Amino acid sequence: MKTSQLVYSDGLTRGGLVNQIQKSMSEKRFNHVLGVEATALTLAERYGVNLERASMAALSHDYAKERPDDEMIELIRTQGFDLSLIEYGNQIWHGILGAYLAKVELGIVDEEVLQAIRLHTTGAKEMSQLDKLIYVADFIEPGRQFPGVEEARVVAFRNLDEAVAFETKQTLSHLIAQEVKIYPKTIETYNQWVVKNRRELS
Repeated sequence: MKTSQLVYSDGLTRGGLVNQIQKSMSEKRFNHVLGVEATALTLAERYGVNLERASMAALSHDYAKERPDDEMIELIRTQGFDLSLIEYGNQIWHGILGAYLAKVELGIVDEEVLQAIRLHTTGAKEMSQLDKLIYVADFIEPGRQFPGVEEARVVAFRNLDEAVAFETKQTLSHLIAQEVKIYPKTIETYNQWVVKNRRELS
């Protein structure tokens, strides 16, 4: 299926969604988004995930990434979000608030898509195939260049759960090296997909 022909269940077209998203971000970020979509669609075919949902979630996952901090903090304060979010910065905000903004501004109402947007930076203890797919596609899209990314790409097409574990270990190691505060759901993801899965395999 050509991506240009996708018509989403929410009544949106891919072209219309792309136009809205492109206006909201820099060229560099938009190219990343397109790379995530291409990767997500390939993974979706590999793992039998709905292509329309994979496309929609991938295109929308960074919708809020370049929003000003003061705008995001105001949303946290006024829209019923946990106020502790303010302590973690946009790396966390843009997923959680991005799902809210995707619903309000882009018209996305598919909860599976919104959940994948919400979890794409932190993961969670419970993740659907779509959640895992977007989490991984964001990590391995073609524009990513960092030590270990080629191994991550191999793992992603071998086993999606293993890919979630691989990415989570890499992300947590990076955060620890940076000595930044770690969002609790990231630790939850590590405990589920790295520690628990390893115990089950041993």
